[in-house]
Amino acid sequence: MALNLGAAGVSMKGQKDNNRIVFQSLAMIMQFGLNMLVPICIMSALGIWLDKKLGTSWVMIVLFLVGAVAGGQNIYHMAKRICDISDTGEKPGKQKKLNDKKGDSCENNRDTEKDE
Repeated sequence: MALNLGAAGVSMKGQKDNNRIVFQSLAMIMQFGLNMLVPICIMSALGIWLDKKLGTSWVMIVLFLVGAVAGGQNIYHMAKRICDISDTGEKPGKQKKLNDKKGDSCENNRDTEKDE
């Protein structure tokens, strides 16, 4: 007795692929949020604690801004890594090995500019 999946088998595979993409997208969105919120919360808590210890009222604002900048840098580096991976279609480790073998073109350009 043969099992005939026909169109149902194809749609199930397509649905699994779509579900995987949705879950990966949600995970990436959560990572972006956490990469922004964690530095802000930690620096704000440190600022509140320092304000209480020192009797000031401005340290929390400064450290909040430092946390926001740090979170922005985290998101920038994460997005850059994702774009680099999607451009090459390779895994991060493989891309690093390829760059190590052939050298980074930006570094090569900087070296030639120094020589001139």
